[in-house]
Amino acid sequence: MATILVTEDDANIRRLIKDHLVNSGYRVLEASDGDEALRVMEHHHIDLLITDVMMPATDGLELTTDLRESGYEFPILIITALETVEDKRNGFLAGSDDYMVKPVDMEEMLLRVAALLRRAKITSSNLLEVGSIVLNQEQQTVTSGDAVTELPAKEFKLLYKLLSNPKKIFTRQQLMDEIWGYDVQSIDRTVDVHIKRLREKLSAVKDFEIVTVRGLGYKAEKRGHL
Repeated sequence: MATILVTEDDANIRRLIKDHLVNSGYRVLEASDGDEALRVMEHHHIDLLITDVMMPATDGLELTTDLRESGYEFPILIITALETVEDKRNGFLAGSDDYMVKPVDMEEMLLRVAALLRRAKITSSNLLEVGSIVLNQEQQTVTSGDAVTELPAKEFKLLYKLLSNPKKIFTRQQLMDEIWGYDVQSIDRTVDVHIKRLREKLSAVKDFEIVTVRGLGYKAEKRGHL
């Protein structure tokens, strides 16, 4: 089941979109502006984002730009009242994959959502194997034997970064810039907290370990002969 985050400051429109998505079999998360959307993505994996543009705090274009600059590749569908060619151009340049103008036909929206998800699945090169474990970028899961662990977005990106470059030392600042780049309020302790959570959740996995390099940062090392 695909998870879709709907970011819209109008509660009635947000509810309408959610109801149609849920009735079509999708799992739906909600946010009322860009800042809340980023907080939701801290704790949940999402497969597609639907966002308005004109919202308080971080608007839809800023949100889209921030996500693309931070390496998020899931499809983004902008739904907005802004209808000029220049508005659409700005949306696509920010990194959106599709653009719809309000009022939106819900059936057409569902068709576009299905197409975006299908395209993302086809083009995604999403597996990383480390010993006997498999990291799946699309699902943001870690599979070890029969055990499958789903990780929040930031934890998964952090783990994937470390395991993609075994034995390479990453400073806290490097990790902050690459994974939390849009969040200027994050501090070094943020990385430490996420590393601690990863170690706890993956304590049963023996194929690798996340090593603290005193005074520098972190690295991932494969265990045994792997």
